[in-house]
Amino acid sequence: MAKKGKEKNTKNKAKHTKLLNRKISKSKKEKEIRKERLKAIINKVNNQNNTST
Repeated sequence: MAKKGKEKNTKNKAKHTKLLNRKISKSKKEKEIRKERLKAIINKVNNQNNTST
């Protein structure tokens, strides 16, 4: 027999997925920022090595 009335636990599920999506997007942004910083450092070192030789 199906339950009558309000659906169970839908608000908590929605909040949970919202928080997880926030966490995932934050980690993706951090990874991209880290990659950009590494690229900048590598380019700087390569330029220094090219000019000194």
